[in-house]
Parts: sequence; C-alpha cells; structure tokens
Amino acid sequence: FYKADHNDRLTLSLNRSIFGIFRLNKMLSCSSLCFIIFSFSLFIRCTGPRFKSCFLSFVPLLAWLPRYPFRENAIGDLISGISVGIMHLPQGMAYALLAAVPPVFGLYSSFYPILIYFIFGTSKHISVGTYAVMSVMIGSVTERLAPDSDFVIPGNDTNSTTLDIVSRDAERVKIAATVTFLSGIFQLLLGLVRFGFVVTYLSEPLVRAYTTAAAIHVIVSQLKYSFGINPQRYSGPLSLIYTVIEVCALLGQTNIGTLVVSIVTIIGLVAAKELSALAAHKIPIPIPVELITIIIATVVSWQMDLKTEYRVEVVGEIPSGLQAPVAPAVSLLGSMVGDAFALAVVGYGIAISLGRIFALKYAYKVDSNQELIALGLSNSIGGLFNCFAISCSMSRSMVQVSTGGKSQVAGAISAVVILVILLKIGELFEELPKAVLAAIIYVNLQGMMKQFGDICSLWRTNKVDMVVWVMTLILTVLFNPDMGLAASIAFSILTVVFRTQLPKYSILGQVPGTDIYKPVEDYNQETPGIMIFRSSATLYFANAEMYIDALYEKVDTHKHHTHIYSQAYPFTHNYIKKKKRKLQRKQRKRPRKELKKLLKLLRFSAVSAFNQGEEPQFSDTDESGEEAEANGDVHKLSVKEPKDVAAVEAGPDPDTDTPLPRAIILDLSPVNFLDTVGVKTLRNIYKDYGEAGVQVYLCDCQRGVVESMEKGDFFNEKVTKSILFSSVHDAVLYCQQGNSKEVQYIVMSYTHTRISEVS
Repeated sequence: FYKADHNDRLTLSLNRSIFGIFRLNKMLSCSSLCFIIFSFSLFIRCTGPRFKSCFLSFVPLLAWLPRYPFRENAIGDLISGISVGIMHLPQGMAYALLAAVPPVFGLYSSFYPILIYFIFGTSKHISVGTYAVMSVMIGSVTERLAPDSDFVIPGNDTNSTTLDIVSRDAERVKIAATVTFLSGIFQLLLGLVRFGFVVTYLSEPLVRAYTTAAAIHVIVSQLKYSFGINPQRYSGPLSLIYTVIEVCALLGQTNIGTLVVSIVTIIGLVAAKELSALAAHKIPIPIPVELITIIIATVVSWQMDLKTEYRVEVVGEIPSGLQAPVAPAVSLLGSMVGDAFALAVVGYGIAISLGRIFALKYAYKVDSNQELIALGLSNSIGGLFNCFAISCSMSRSMVQVSTGGKSQVAGAISAVVILVILLKIGELFEELPKAVLAAIIYVNLQGMMKQFGDICSLWRTNKVDMVVWVMTLILTVLFNPDMGLAASIAFSILTVVFRTQLPKYSILGQVPGTDIYKPVEDYNQETPGIMIFRSSATLYFANAEMYIDALYEKVDTHKHHTHIYSQAYPFTHNYIKKKKRKLQRKQRKRPRKELKKLLKLLRFSAVSAFNQGEEPQFSDTDESGEEAEANGDVHKLSVKEPKDVAAVEAGPDPDTDTPLPRAIILDLSPVNFLDTVGVKTLRNIYKDYGEAGVQVYLCDCQRGVVESMEKGDFFNEKVTKSILFSSVHDAVLYCQQGNSKEVQYIVMSYTHTRISEVS
C-alpha cells in the first residue's frame, strides 16, 4: 500500500512472501488455464459481428466511405486530387524510361493501381503510383532479360545492322508486367499470412541509404538521354561502374542539341521550384512546375522540329484509350523470383514507412498487413493491364497533404485526371524530348541526394547505424538494387549479432531502502556476500563462452571491491579448479579413513562386549560423527552413500576463508530464449560454483527460457526448480534470511527431503 510521509512523499510498503517458481506457478496455474481456454474460445468463435468486422477490414472502403464528411473534405480532396493527377503525367512518363518501357505505360501505372488502392488501402495521405526506385529495379530486370543485342537484325549492307525497337519494347513490356504481377502475388500472400512485420528488417538508416544508392543508379541510367548517346547495357555486380566508364568513353559523341535541352530544362526547373517554394505561403495551390515544363518543351520541340533538325530523341507514339488485360508470361516467372520478391519488400517498406509518418501526424491507424494486401492487389491486377510495380512517392504525398487532401478520395480523383489524359490528351505529348523527362527525374531526386547529410548526424548519434548507412550505400551502388538490398539486410542483421556478442556485463547492487537493483558502477551499493550478475543481451551459442568469462572476471572483481574480503586472491576460475581438485582428493581419501575408524570402533566394541560378557550391538539412530565415536555408534559410517554426499554439496558449510561470494544470482531478465549451448552454459556454471561451495540462483526467467531448460535436461534430482525466483529481490531475501547456518539448514533439509522422496 501507499502512504505519505511528513514530506508528502509517497512511500510504497509491500508485504508478501518470497516467490519461488513453485509458489508462483501454483498461484498462476488456474488463472493461466482459464485465460487460455477463454482466448481459444474467442479465436474459434464466428459470429455475425465478427464476420462483418473481418470483411470491412479487408475492404476498408466500405467502412469509411459511408461516413465520409462531404462538406468538410470534398473541396480539399478535389483540389488535391487534381494537383497530384497533374504531377502523375510527367512523373509517370519519366519513370517509364527508368523501367525501359514506352512512356505511355507509366500513365497506365498511374491509373489502375491507384483505383485498386483506393478500395483496399488504409492510408489517407500517401500518393501511390510510379516511383523512381521501383522503376529502376524494373528496368534492371527488363534490360537483363531483353537486351538490345537480342533484337538486332542485319541490314541490307554486309556490315549494317538495325535495332528492332518495336519488338524490343513489346518484350520489355511483357517482362515488366510479369515481374510486377509476381511481386503483387508475393505481397498478397505475405499480407494474408499476417507477415507485415517483415518490414521491421528494413531499418530507417538502411531504407534512406538504399533509396540514396538507388537514386545514383537512376541518375546514371538517365545520362544517355541527357547526352544523346547509346552506351552498352551492363548487368550484374559492378554494372554501374562499367556504365559510368562507358558513358565517359562516349562523351565525344554527345548530341549538342540534346545536351542543351537537358541543361536548359534543369536550370529552369530548379529556378521555378525555388520561386514556387518562396511563394508557397501566398499561393494556396502549388504551381505545377513539371506540367508547365513539359507543355513548353513539347511546343518548342514541335515548332523547331528538334527530332529532325537536331536529332533529339522524343517520346514518340502515345496511343489513346485503355488496353485489355493480358495474362502474364508464365514461362518467365522462374527467372525473376528474386527480383519480384525484392520489389515486393522494397515497395511495401517505402509505402508503410511513409504511411506511418502521416498516420502518426494526423492521429489515425495504418494496418500494416492490410497495406500489404492493398499493394499486392494493386500490383497483381495492374500487371494484368501492362503496368509496372508501384509504391508511394514522397513528393506527390507532400503535395497531396499541402493542398488539403484528407482521404483516399484525392487518389481516386488523381486517377480520373490520368484517365482523361489517356483518353484525350496523351497524343499531344508525342513530340516531348526524352531529355526533358530525364531532367525532371534529376530535379525530383535532389531530395534523395540530400540524404547524404545523414552520415554526419548518425556519426554523432549512433555510429553503428552510420556504418549500416555507409555499407548499404556501397553495397547497393556496387551491386544491382535487388542484390544490394539482400546484402544490406544481411549486413544489418550481422551488426545485431555482433552487438549481442559484445553486451554489457554488470554486477547489480540494491538501492538502499528499496527492492530496486542497479549496476554498482552507478550506485556503488553492493550486497554483502551475494553477487548479482546480469548481461544486457540474451544467452546463446555466439556469446556463451564470453558470458562465462565475464562471470569469472566479475566474481574476481567483486571479491576485490567488497568490504567482506580484504586481500587479493587468484582468479576465480583457477580457484574453482583448485577447489574441485581438493574436493576430489578428499572423496578419494574418505573411504580409507572411514574404514580405519570402522575397524577401530569394531575392535573397541568387541573388546568392551567381551569384557562385559555381552554381544556387540549397533544402534540405528542417525547421529553426528562425534556422537558416534563417543557412544560407539557406527551406523552413520556404515550407511554412507553418494546421495548424502550430494546433500552436503547442495548446502556446504560456509568457508570463512573462501574468496568467493556465498551466493551468485544470475538475472536472466534480458534473456528471451535459450539454445542448447545456453542451457549447457548455465548447467556448467551451476556445477562449477556448486562444487566450490557457492549457491547459484536464477531469477526473472521467462516462460520460454524455463521450457528450454526443461527440454535441455537442466533440472534433475540434484538441481530442481527451487533455484528459480520471480525477481532479483526474492532471490536476495532468500539468501539473506537469518544467518548462514539458517540458510544452510533450509537448503540441507530440503535436500534430505528430496532425496528421501526419490529413494
């Protein structure tokens, strides 16, 4: 109970018994069983309200659309949807170049998936659609499986060749749609099995470094459009390095007209965006800089005939209308499984990360598993309509929020804008130079390039995260984005493993007047005669040996600093070995000594009986050795068995000259699992210190840890669960109750009782 003292401070008074594992389990067994039965009954129950809730969680549109606040949100969603739809036009066409497919398929990818996400998505503010990182990953697959060399046909002359662009683009569209369909299936399956936690392996430093490295891949892939050259396509590790070398070698063949268009467009976009940012507080709607740029560039290209006069490459034919669904190429699925899974993980990771940011800001919940299902349906159904993989874009999402978008309705309106462009306006942009689209990509990636500043901030806050950031950047740049992602995740997991191998080991001491125990280096309050040892990491095969070494070292350090012991002693490990050898010598000598005593007593009894004319008698009373010698009783010596020796080992007489503590308490609260090596480590610790006369107790063991110890045969006739305690304080009180003789009596009596029951 709580009470206030004269200083108006609350004081906690607690009066309860010491909880060992037996008493605690007895108290909780009934309630735990009832809870399990109740939980299972709820799990298997299928009622009408529960079915309705499950169905509405699968189709969130039916849950929020009937309650849509039309008056409050309609205007904001309308303005936001039109603004984002206008952004989809240039970005969709530009990112289609990254995917190595014709620009019109970028518009398809900005229409079908958005409608699907509108129905099944749970985030109100993210703008799904084409994304640079996803597009460059798609491009690596399409150009690897359909390289230009496969579509070269011989010309009329002996040494002339012609590239069949139509066949090449058709094959690449089929590959992009197939890998998108497969990635959607992966996302859908992961969502159905509630595997949304897979994104936890993508830490924020890893994601930011990966997107930065992917942006470098994007920039390098667009250099050919900016310089008007045609470098050879490389794939596999170091492909980016080879591409940069190839581009540098071809700089002498630069098309001056294309380069001028690129430079002018980049300068114009940067200047326009800066002016738009300065005027943002005066203009309620952001200026559609990219749309104005492509309109101006298209008009200039058409008027000056840049395609013919200066050989500037343009977008080309943009068909009007929508395409019928096409089945994926099943024969290609086996060659793109790894790429599809990487697309599924990266796309989901980026979308859920941004979705959680907005959900936290605007106080609503995003269902991670439902997001997987929504993205999976968007990609799988979009793949049937020749779309390529989508995710969410930070730039479009920020525009959607800043222009007043408050729900998924804004995304549906942006899809309607794209539909109008596909049906009526798309063919007007056939003369748009591809260099303009490349310039739009460069400018939109400047935010990702600013992420290089993370290195300095992570250096100050967490150097391990900084190493993860740098290694992710290097691995993704040197390898393709898919291989780089796998290598980066593996390296990130290795850093966790290394940190569990180098945990912080500490001795705990009691904060005076409380049941709180803190490291002694912080409070300098040790518990006399008792050492409480804790590791900051779990115990398993990778750090088991270091755990034992740290325990020996801490015990040795503990005896130097505690006020009970005043002199230095050799290391604990050597002391334990010496103690074990001494005990073994005593056990070997004991039978000879007892035999001599027995013969002596027999002779003494026989002589006494002979002198008195009586037969020798042996008493059945169990008395001490001293009483046996005085009274002529040899029963204790004659029935000496190894079990009695075990009982003595369980509760040895305290040695006032021993350099070791009377008891060692292992705080296992940080241990969340135990493997076979961990169980064996604890067994060896208990055995070694037990033979040296030190009691070892375990506290704060989780249920899984105790189960692992049971399965690993840690407990037996000599080692029972009585060494387990529910908290450090319970174990300390158990060790401290009464004097050392009382503690010894309790342990000894328990041991004798247990042996008698077994016998």
